Amino acid sequence: MKCLAVCQNELVMRTLHGVLSPTFDVEFLVESRPLARRLIEEGLKVTVTDCSRCDSYVKVDLTPSTCVIIEDIGKRSLKRLIGAVRDAGGTLTYVVSTGPSIRRADEAKTAFPDIFTLTLAELLAPQLHAELERSVTRARVLQYQRYFADADRVLILLHNEPDPDAMASGLALRNLLRRTKTTAIIGAVHGVSRPENVRMAHLLDIQVEKVSPDQFASFDRVATVDVQPHYFGSQLPHVDLVVDHHPEQPGYSAVFKDIRADYGSTSTILTEHLRAVDMNVSERVATAMLYAIKSDTLFFARHTNRQDLDAFTYLYPLADAALIRKMEGADITLERLQTVVQGLADSELRGDLFFASLGVVPREDFITYTADFFLQLEETRWTFVTGVVNDALVLSVRNLGYSRNAGEFVRKYFGEIGSAGGHRAMAKAVVPLQAFAEKFGARTPGQINAAIAVMAEQFVHDGNGAKKDEKSTALVTTST
Repeated sequence: MKCLAVCQNELVMRTLHGVLSPTFDVEFLVESRPLARRLIEEGLKVTVTDCSRCDSYVKVDLTPSTCVIIEDIGKRSLKRLIGAVRDAGGTLTYVVSTGPSIRRADEAKTAFPDIFTLTLAELLAPQLHAELERSVTRARVLQYQRYFADADRVLILLHNEPDPDAMASGLALRNLLRRTKTTAIIGAVHGVSRPENVRMAHLLDIQVEKVSPDQFASFDRVATVDVQPHYFGSQLPHVDLVVDHHPEQPGYSAVFKDIRADYGSTSTILTEHLRAVDMNVSERVATAMLYAIKSDTLFFARHTNRQDLDAFTYLYPLADAALIRKMEGADITLERLQTVVQGLADSELRGDLFFASLGVVPREDFITYTADFFLQLEETRWTFVTGVVNDALVLSVRNLGYSRNAGEFVRKYFGEIGSAGGHRAMAKAVVPLQAFAEKFGARTPGQINAAIAVMAEQFVHDGNGAKKDEKSTALVTTST
Protein backbone atom coordinates (compact mmCIF):
# COMPACT_ATOMS: atom_id res chain seq x y z
CA MET A 1 0.00 0.00 0.00
CA LYS A 2 1.27 3.48 -0.85
CA CYS A 3 1.71 6.13 1.81
CA LEU A 4 2.47 9.84 1.27
CA ALA A 5 3.93 11.70 4.24
CA VAL A 6 3.83 15.50 4.16
CA CYS A 7 6.57 16.40 6.63
CA GLN A 8 9.11 19.13 7.36
CA ASN A 9 10.70 17.70 10.52
CA GLU A 10 13.63 15.35 9.93
CA LEU A 11 13.12 13.39 13.16
CA VAL A 12 9.46 12.76 12.33
CA MET A 13 10.39 11.65 8.82
CA ARG A 14 13.00 9.20 10.07
CA THR A 15 10.55 7.88 12.66
CA LEU A 16 7.77 7.35 10.13
CA HIS A 17 10.19 5.74 7.68
CA GLY A 18 11.38 3.28 10.35
CA VAL A 19 7.83 2.38 11.36
CA LEU A 20 6.13 2.25 7.95
CA SER A 21 8.73 1.22 5.39
CA PRO A 22 8.62 -2.52 6.18
CA THR A 23 4.92 -2.57 5.20
CA PHE A 24 4.16 0.53 3.11
CA ASP A 25 5.65 2.13 0.02
CA VAL A 26 6.45 5.45 1.71
CA GLU A 27 7.18 8.68 -0.16
CA PHE A 28 7.88 11.94 1.66
CA LEU A 29 6.80 15.34 0.32
CA VAL A 30 8.95 18.23 1.59
CA GLU A 31 9.64 21.84 0.68
CA SER A 32 13.30 21.99 1.77
CA ARG A 33 15.82 20.95 -0.90
CA PRO A 34 18.78 20.55 1.52
CA LEU A 35 16.66 18.25 3.73
CA ALA A 36 15.54 16.25 0.71
CA ARG A 37 19.11 15.77 -0.57
CA ARG A 38 20.29 14.57 2.84
CA LEU A 39 17.51 12.02 3.18
CA ILE A 40 17.70 10.83 -0.43
CA GLU A 41 21.39 10.01 0.12
CA GLU A 42 20.28 7.74 2.99
CA GLY A 43 17.79 5.84 0.85
CA LEU A 44 14.50 7.59 1.65
CA LYS A 45 12.11 8.36 -1.19
CA VAL A 46 11.63 12.15 -1.12
CA THR A 47 10.00 14.64 -3.48
CA VAL A 48 10.47 18.43 -3.22
CA THR A 49 7.23 20.23 -3.99
CA ASP A 50 4.76 22.85 -2.85
CA CYS A 51 2.59 20.76 -0.51
CA SER A 52 -0.27 23.25 -0.55
CA ARG A 53 -0.94 22.75 -4.30
CA CYS A 54 -3.37 20.16 -5.62
CA ASP A 55 -1.22 19.30 -8.65
CA SER A 56 1.68 18.33 -6.36
CA TYR A 57 -0.32 15.30 -5.22
CA VAL A 58 -1.54 14.49 -8.71
CA LYS A 59 2.08 14.30 -9.90
CA VAL A 60 2.94 11.67 -7.27
CA ASP A 61 -0.02 9.49 -8.30
CA LEU A 62 -2.28 10.07 -5.30
CA THR A 63 -5.32 7.74 -5.39
CA PRO A 64 -8.32 7.32 -3.07
CA SER A 65 -6.60 4.30 -1.50
CA THR A 66 -3.36 6.19 -0.77
CA CYS A 67 -2.73 6.86 2.90
CA VAL A 68 -1.71 10.50 3.46
CA ILE A 69 -0.02 11.58 6.71
CA ILE A 70 0.24 15.32 7.28
CA GLU A 71 2.59 16.59 9.98
CA ASP A 72 1.22 19.70 11.67
CA ILE A 73 4.05 21.75 13.16
CA GLY A 74 1.80 24.72 13.85
CA LYS A 75 3.05 27.01 11.09
CA ARG A 76 1.49 26.28 7.69
CA SER A 77 -2.26 26.40 7.00
CA LEU A 78 -3.38 22.90 7.95
CA LYS A 79 -6.79 23.30 6.32
CA ARG A 80 -5.15 24.36 3.06
CA LEU A 81 -2.91 21.26 3.06
CA ILE A 82 -5.86 18.96 3.71
CA GLY A 83 -7.91 20.75 1.06
CA ALA A 84 -5.20 20.19 -1.54
CA VAL A 85 -5.13 16.49 -0.73
CA ARG A 86 -8.91 16.31 -1.03
CA ASP A 87 -8.98 18.17 -4.34
CA ALA A 88 -6.45 15.66 -5.72
CA GLY A 89 -8.72 12.75 -4.77
CA GLY A 90 -7.25 11.72 -1.41
CA THR A 91 -9.63 10.23 1.16
CA LEU A 92 -7.42 8.54 3.80
CA THR A 93 -5.89 11.49 5.64
CA TYR A 94 -4.13 11.44 9.01
CA VAL A 95 -2.92 14.53 10.85
CA VAL A 96 -0.04 14.06 13.30
CA SER A 97 0.32 17.05 15.63
CA THR A 98 3.95 17.70 16.62
CA GLY A 99 3.50 21.32 17.68
CA PRO A 100 2.72 22.66 21.17
CA SER A 101 -1.06 22.40 20.70
CA ILE A 102 -3.65 20.14 19.09
CA ARG A 103 -6.10 23.04 18.65
CA ARG A 104 -5.36 23.34 14.91
CA ALA A 105 -5.98 19.62 14.41
CA ASP A 106 -9.29 19.88 16.26
CA GLU A 107 -10.32 22.81 14.06
CA ALA A 108 -9.35 20.86 10.95
CA LYS A 109 -11.41 17.92 12.21
CA THR A 110 -14.44 20.21 12.39
CA ALA A 111 -13.93 21.29 8.78
CA PHE A 112 -13.06 17.78 7.55
CA PRO A 113 -14.92 15.33 9.86
CA ASP A 114 -13.57 12.18 8.20
CA ILE A 115 -9.86 12.87 8.82
CA PHE A 116 -7.98 11.08 11.59
CA THR A 117 -5.96 13.00 14.17
CA LEU A 118 -3.32 11.91 16.64
CA THR A 119 -0.30 13.31 18.42
CA LEU A 120 3.30 12.24 18.09
CA ALA A 121 3.09 10.89 21.64
CA GLU A 122 0.14 8.67 20.68
CA LEU A 123 2.08 7.47 17.67
CA LEU A 124 5.13 6.47 19.68
CA ALA A 125 3.64 5.55 23.07
CA PRO A 126 2.73 1.86 22.48
CA GLN A 127 6.13 0.94 21.08
CA LEU A 128 8.01 3.04 23.63
CA HIS A 129 6.08 1.60 26.55
CA ALA A 130 6.60 -1.94 25.27
CA GLU A 131 10.35 -1.42 24.91
CA LEU A 132 10.69 0.12 28.36
CA GLU A 133 8.70 -2.70 29.95
CA ARG A 134 10.84 -5.22 28.07
CA SER A 135 14.01 -3.53 29.36
CA VAL A 136 12.79 -3.67 32.96
CA THR A 137 11.90 -7.35 32.57
CA ARG A 138 15.25 -8.06 30.95
CA ALA A 139 17.14 -6.49 33.87
CA ARG A 140 15.11 -8.55 36.35
CA VAL A 141 15.70 -11.82 34.48
CA LEU A 142 19.44 -11.20 34.10
CA GLN A 143 19.68 -10.56 37.84
CA TYR A 144 18.05 -13.79 38.92
CA GLN A 145 19.88 -15.77 36.23
CA ARG A 146 23.19 -14.63 37.72
CA TYR A 147 21.97 -15.32 41.25
CA PHE A 148 21.02 -18.92 40.38
CA ALA A 149 24.09 -19.59 38.21
CA ASP A 150 26.40 -20.93 40.95
CA ALA A 151 23.83 -23.20 42.63
CA ASP A 152 24.39 -26.94 42.46
CA ARG A 153 20.81 -27.98 43.18
CA VAL A 154 17.71 -25.93 42.34
CA LEU A 155 14.10 -26.67 43.27
CA ILE A 156 11.33 -25.21 41.15
CA LEU A 157 8.38 -25.72 43.45
CA LEU A 158 4.77 -25.95 42.28
CA HIS A 159 1.56 -26.02 44.28
CA ASN A 160 -0.15 -29.27 45.24
CA GLU A 161 -1.96 -30.92 42.32
CA PRO A 162 -0.05 -28.90 39.71
CA ASP A 163 -2.19 -27.69 36.82
CA PRO A 164 -1.06 -26.92 33.24
CA ASP A 165 0.00 -23.37 34.11
CA ALA A 166 2.18 -24.53 36.99
CA MET A 167 3.87 -27.29 34.99
CA ALA A 168 4.42 -25.12 31.93
CA SER A 169 5.82 -22.30 34.06
CA GLY A 170 8.18 -24.69 35.78
CA LEU A 171 9.41 -25.94 32.43
CA ALA A 172 9.91 -22.37 31.15
CA LEU A 173 11.79 -21.26 34.27
CA ARG A 174 14.14 -24.21 34.04
CA ASN A 175 14.97 -23.14 30.49
CA LEU A 176 15.54 -19.57 31.63
CA LEU A 177 17.94 -20.81 34.29
CA ARG A 178 19.71 -22.88 31.62
CA ARG A 179 19.25 -25.97 33.74
CA THR A 180 18.45 -29.62 33.10
CA LYS A 181 16.06 -31.89 34.97
CA THR A 182 19.08 -33.14 36.91
CA THR A 183 20.29 -29.77 38.20
CA ALA A 184 16.86 -28.17 38.60
CA ILE A 185 13.98 -30.45 39.51
CA ILE A 186 10.37 -29.45 39.10
CA GLY A 187 8.71 -30.59 42.30
CA ALA A 188 5.43 -30.64 44.20
CA VAL A 189 4.50 -31.96 47.59
CA HIS A 190 1.60 -34.07 46.35
CA GLY A 191 2.64 -34.60 42.74
CA VAL A 192 0.32 -34.75 39.71
CA SER A 193 -2.78 -36.92 39.97
CA ARG A 194 -5.68 -35.40 37.99
CA PRO A 195 -6.10 -37.43 34.78
CA GLU A 196 -5.98 -34.44 32.41
CA ASN A 197 -2.86 -33.09 34.08
CA VAL A 198 -1.22 -36.51 34.10
CA ARG A 199 -1.96 -36.66 30.39
CA MET A 200 -0.23 -33.34 29.77
CA ALA A 201 2.79 -34.33 31.83
CA HIS A 202 3.04 -37.62 29.94
CA LEU A 203 2.67 -36.16 26.45
CA LEU A 204 5.16 -33.36 27.07
CA ASP A 205 7.50 -35.44 29.20
CA ILE A 206 7.29 -33.07 32.17
CA GLN A 207 8.62 -34.89 35.22
CA VAL A 208 7.15 -33.47 38.42
CA GLU A 209 8.92 -35.09 41.36
CA LYS A 210 7.39 -35.47 44.79
CA VAL A 211 9.26 -33.49 47.42
CA SER A 212 8.60 -33.28 51.14
CA PRO A 213 8.93 -30.08 53.17
CA ASP A 214 11.88 -31.68 54.93
CA GLN A 215 13.77 -31.60 51.62
CA PHE A 216 13.34 -27.88 50.98
CA ALA A 217 16.46 -26.93 52.92
CA SER A 218 18.63 -29.37 50.95
CA PHE A 219 18.45 -27.22 47.81
CA ASP A 220 20.85 -24.35 47.16
CA ARG A 221 18.15 -22.23 45.54
CA VAL A 222 14.34 -22.48 45.66
CA ALA A 223 11.91 -20.83 43.24
CA THR A 224 8.13 -21.01 43.29
CA VAL A 225 6.01 -20.57 40.17
CA ASP A 226 2.23 -20.16 39.98
CA VAL A 227 2.23 -20.16 43.76
CA GLN A 228 3.66 -18.05 46.60
CA PRO A 229 5.52 -19.35 49.68
CA HIS A 230 2.67 -18.49 52.06
CA TYR A 231 0.85 -21.47 50.51
CA PHE A 232 3.25 -23.79 52.33
CA GLY A 233 2.93 -22.00 55.68
CA SER A 234 5.95 -21.99 57.96
CA GLN A 235 7.57 -24.79 55.98
CA LEU A 236 8.89 -22.34 53.40
CA PRO A 237 9.58 -18.95 55.06
CA HIS A 238 12.21 -17.92 52.50
CA VAL A 239 12.64 -18.41 48.76
CA ASP A 240 14.98 -17.02 46.15
CA LEU A 241 12.46 -16.34 43.37
CA VAL A 242 8.68 -16.06 43.07
CA VAL A 243 6.86 -15.79 39.73
CA ASP A 244 3.09 -15.79 40.04
CA HIS A 245 -0.09 -14.23 38.68
CA HIS A 246 -2.17 -14.54 41.85
CA PRO A 247 -2.63 -11.56 44.20
CA GLU A 248 0.48 -10.90 46.27
CA GLN A 249 0.43 -12.34 49.79
CA PRO A 250 2.46 -11.42 52.90
CA GLY A 251 4.26 -13.70 55.31
CA TYR A 252 7.44 -14.62 53.46
CA SER A 253 10.67 -13.13 52.13
CA ALA A 254 12.09 -13.49 48.64
CA VAL A 255 15.27 -12.29 46.96
CA PHE A 256 13.46 -11.77 43.63
CA LYS A 257 9.79 -11.78 42.78
CA ASP A 258 7.64 -10.96 39.78
CA ILE A 259 3.99 -11.02 40.74
CA ARG A 260 1.43 -9.67 38.28
CA ALA A 261 -2.10 -10.20 39.53
CA ASP A 262 -3.62 -8.60 36.42
CA TYR A 263 -2.25 -11.37 34.20
CA GLY A 264 -4.36 -14.37 33.24
CA SER A 265 -1.60 -16.91 33.72
CA THR A 266 1.91 -17.30 35.09
CA SER A 267 2.92 -18.70 31.70
CA THR A 268 2.27 -15.26 30.22
CA ILE A 269 4.79 -13.74 32.64
CA LEU A 270 7.38 -16.41 31.82
CA THR A 271 6.79 -15.87 28.10
CA GLU A 272 7.76 -12.24 28.59
CA HIS A 273 10.85 -13.33 30.55
CA LEU A 274 11.94 -15.61 27.70
CA ARG A 275 11.38 -12.93 25.09
CA ALA A 276 13.11 -10.23 27.13
CA VAL A 277 16.43 -12.12 27.06
CA ASP A 278 15.92 -13.39 23.50
CA MET A 279 15.91 -17.06 24.46
CA ASN A 280 14.80 -19.60 21.89
CA VAL A 281 11.50 -21.20 22.85
CA SER A 282 11.38 -24.87 21.91
CA GLU A 283 8.24 -26.43 20.49
CA ARG A 284 7.78 -28.44 23.68
CA VAL A 285 7.92 -25.37 25.93
CA ALA A 286 5.75 -23.33 23.55
CA THR A 287 3.14 -26.11 23.45
CA ALA A 288 3.05 -26.37 27.23
CA MET A 289 2.74 -22.62 27.72
CA LEU A 290 0.13 -22.12 25.01
CA TYR A 291 -1.99 -24.90 26.47
CA ALA A 292 -1.53 -23.39 29.93
CA ILE A 293 -2.67 -19.94 28.83
CA LYS A 294 -5.74 -21.43 27.14
CA SER A 295 -6.48 -23.51 30.22
CA ASP A 296 -6.03 -20.80 32.86
CA THR A 297 -8.00 -18.19 30.91
CA LEU A 298 -10.64 -20.66 29.68
CA PHE A 299 -9.51 -19.68 26.20
CA PHE A 300 -9.71 -15.98 27.12
CA ALA A 301 -13.16 -16.30 28.64
CA ARG A 302 -11.91 -15.15 32.05
CA HIS A 303 -9.33 -12.77 33.52
CA THR A 304 -7.45 -11.95 30.36
CA ASN A 305 -5.39 -8.91 29.44
CA ARG A 306 -3.47 -7.69 26.41
CA GLN A 307 -0.30 -9.43 27.55
CA ASP A 308 -2.05 -12.80 27.59
CA LEU A 309 -3.18 -12.26 24.02
CA ASP A 310 0.31 -11.13 23.00
CA ALA A 311 1.87 -14.22 24.58
CA PHE A 312 -0.66 -16.48 22.86
CA THR A 313 0.04 -14.83 19.51
CA TYR A 314 3.79 -15.26 19.99
CA LEU A 315 3.58 -18.90 21.11
CA TYR A 316 0.98 -20.12 18.64
CA PRO A 317 3.24 -20.59 15.58
CA LEU A 318 5.89 -22.23 17.77
CA ALA A 319 3.59 -24.79 19.38
CA ASP A 320 2.35 -28.21 18.27
CA ALA A 321 -1.34 -27.79 17.55
CA ALA A 322 -1.92 -31.53 17.15
CA LEU A 323 -0.48 -32.22 20.57
CA ILE A 324 -2.68 -29.56 22.13
CA ARG A 325 -5.72 -31.15 20.48
CA LYS A 326 -4.65 -34.49 21.93
CA MET A 327 -4.51 -32.96 25.39
CA GLU A 328 -7.81 -31.13 24.99
CA GLY A 329 -9.87 -33.77 23.22
CA ALA A 330 -12.59 -32.76 20.75
CA ASP A 331 -16.34 -32.22 20.62
CA ILE A 332 -18.22 -35.41 19.80
CA THR A 333 -21.48 -35.52 17.84
CA LEU A 334 -23.50 -38.63 17.04
CA GLU A 335 -22.59 -38.32 13.36
CA ARG A 336 -18.89 -38.09 14.16
CA LEU A 337 -19.10 -40.94 16.63
CA GLN A 338 -20.71 -43.16 14.00
CA THR A 339 -17.84 -42.34 11.64
CA VAL A 340 -15.30 -43.21 14.32
CA VAL A 341 -17.02 -46.53 14.98
CA GLN A 342 -17.02 -47.20 11.25
CA GLY A 343 -13.28 -46.50 11.11
CA LEU A 344 -12.56 -48.71 14.10
CA ALA A 345 -14.12 -51.65 12.29
CA ASP A 346 -11.37 -51.50 9.63
CA SER A 347 -8.38 -50.34 11.64
CA GLU A 348 -4.98 -51.54 12.71
CA LEU A 349 -2.48 -50.35 15.30
CA ARG A 350 1.17 -51.05 14.54
CA GLY A 351 3.31 -49.79 17.39
CA ASP A 352 2.55 -46.07 17.62
CA LEU A 353 1.06 -45.92 14.09
CA PHE A 354 -2.72 -46.17 13.73
CA PHE A 355 -4.42 -46.95 10.41
CA ALA A 356 -8.13 -46.79 9.62
CA SER A 357 -10.22 -46.91 6.45
CA LEU A 358 -13.73 -45.44 6.47
CA GLY A 359 -14.82 -46.63 3.04
CA VAL A 360 -17.29 -44.31 1.30
CA VAL A 361 -18.10 -41.14 3.27
CA PRO A 362 -20.22 -38.12 2.25
CA ARG A 363 -17.68 -35.41 3.20
CA GLU A 364 -13.93 -35.05 3.66
CA ASP A 365 -14.23 -33.50 7.12
CA PHE A 366 -15.30 -36.89 8.53
CA ILE A 367 -11.89 -38.21 7.56
CA THR A 368 -9.90 -35.41 9.16
CA TYR A 369 -12.01 -35.59 12.32
CA THR A 370 -11.43 -39.33 12.61
CA ALA A 371 -7.68 -38.84 12.18
CA ASP A 372 -7.71 -36.24 14.97
CA PHE A 373 -9.88 -38.45 17.16
CA PHE A 374 -7.67 -41.53 16.98
CA LEU A 375 -4.59 -39.44 17.67
CA GLN A 376 -5.92 -39.34 21.24
CA LEU A 377 -5.34 -43.07 21.62
CA GLU A 378 -2.79 -43.94 24.26
CA GLU A 379 0.73 -44.42 22.82
CA THR A 380 -0.44 -43.33 19.35
CA ARG A 381 1.94 -40.91 17.63
CA TRP A 382 0.65 -41.10 14.04
CA THR A 383 -2.78 -41.65 12.48
CA PHE A 384 -3.43 -42.47 8.82
CA VAL A 385 -7.14 -42.40 7.97
CA THR A 386 -8.62 -42.88 4.49
CA GLY A 387 -12.05 -42.49 3.00
CA VAL A 388 -13.58 -42.40 -0.47
CA VAL A 389 -15.37 -39.23 -1.54
CA ASN A 390 -16.76 -39.01 -5.09
CA ASP A 391 -14.45 -41.72 -6.47
CA ALA A 392 -11.40 -40.07 -4.89
CA LEU A 393 -9.36 -41.60 -2.08
CA VAL A 394 -8.70 -39.02 0.63
CA LEU A 395 -5.90 -39.68 3.11
CA SER A 396 -5.61 -37.57 6.29
CA VAL A 397 -2.37 -37.84 8.26
CA ARG A 398 -1.81 -36.54 11.78
CA ASN A 399 1.14 -36.80 14.14
CA LEU A 400 2.38 -35.27 17.35
CA GLY A 401 5.13 -33.43 15.56
CA TYR A 402 8.15 -35.08 17.15
CA SER A 403 9.28 -37.16 14.18
CA ARG A 404 9.03 -37.03 10.40
CA ASN A 405 7.12 -34.48 8.36
CA ALA A 406 3.57 -35.53 7.45
CA GLY A 407 3.55 -33.21 4.44
CA GLU A 408 6.69 -34.87 3.10
CA PHE A 409 5.06 -38.30 3.47
CA VAL A 410 2.00 -37.53 1.35
CA ARG A 411 4.01 -35.71 -1.29
CA LYS A 412 6.53 -38.54 -1.55
CA TYR A 413 3.98 -41.29 -2.17
CA PHE A 414 0.99 -39.49 -3.70
CA GLY A 415 2.27 -36.26 -5.26
CA GLU A 416 2.60 -37.80 -8.72
CA ILE A 417 -0.88 -39.27 -8.90
CA GLY A 418 -2.94 -36.69 -7.06
CA SER A 419 -2.97 -33.60 -4.88
CA ALA A 420 -0.80 -33.88 -1.77
CA GLY A 421 0.57 -31.44 0.76
CA GLY A 422 0.56 -30.26 4.33
CA HIS A 423 2.67 -29.39 7.34
CA ARG A 424 4.85 -31.38 9.67
CA ALA A 425 2.01 -32.36 12.02
CA MET A 426 -0.88 -32.63 9.57
CA ALA A 427 -1.28 -33.39 5.88
CA LYS A 428 -3.72 -34.64 3.27
CA ALA A 429 -3.66 -36.38 -0.09
CA VAL A 430 -6.54 -36.59 -2.58
CA VAL A 431 -5.99 -39.28 -5.21
CA PRO A 432 -8.31 -40.83 -7.80
CA LEU A 433 -9.27 -44.22 -6.38
CA GLN A 434 -8.51 -45.90 -9.69
CA ALA A 435 -5.02 -44.37 -9.83
CA PHE A 436 -4.34 -45.51 -6.28
CA ALA A 437 -5.51 -49.03 -7.07
CA GLU A 438 -3.34 -49.22 -10.20
CA LYS A 439 -0.21 -48.01 -8.45
CA PHE A 440 -0.52 -49.86 -5.16
CA GLY A 441 -2.79 -52.78 -6.02
CA ALA A 442 -5.26 -51.94 -3.26
CA ARG A 443 -8.94 -51.09 -3.41
CA THR A 444 -10.76 -52.57 -0.39
CA PRO A 445 -10.45 -50.94 3.08
CA GLY A 446 -8.22 -53.74 4.34
CA GLN A 447 -5.97 -53.59 1.27
CA ILE A 448 -5.71 -49.79 1.50
CA ASN A 449 -4.73 -49.97 5.18
CA ALA A 450 -2.08 -52.58 4.44
CA ALA A 451 -0.61 -50.60 1.55
CA ILE A 452 -0.41 -47.35 3.51
CA ALA A 453 1.02 -49.20 6.52
CA VAL A 454 3.97 -50.42 4.44
CA MET A 455 4.68 -46.88 3.22
CA ALA A 456 4.22 -45.33 6.65
CA GLU A 457 6.49 -47.75 8.49
CA GLN A 458 9.19 -47.31 5.88
CA PHE A 459 8.90 -43.52 6.05
CA VAL A 460 8.52 -43.00 9.81
CA HIS A 461 11.14 -45.49 10.91
CA ASP A 462 13.71 -44.72 8.20
CA GLY A 463 16.85 -44.08 10.22
CA ASN A 464 18.41 -42.02 7.45
CA GLY A 465 15.72 -39.36 7.53
CA ALA A 466 13.93 -39.54 10.84
CA LYS A 467 15.44 -36.38 12.27
CA LYS A 468 12.91 -33.90 13.45
CA ASP A 469 12.14 -31.18 10.93
CA GLU A 470 12.00 -28.06 13.07
CA LYS A 471 11.82 -25.58 10.23
CA SER A 472 9.49 -27.12 7.74
CA THR A 473 8.41 -24.78 4.98
CA ALA A 474 6.12 -27.24 3.28
CA LEU A 475 3.86 -25.76 0.64
CA VAL A 476 0.25 -26.61 1.38
CA THR A 477 -1.32 -27.73 -1.86
CA THR A 478 -4.53 -28.97 -0.30
CA SER A 479 -6.49 -27.92 2.75
CA THR A 480 -5.49 -30.10 5.70
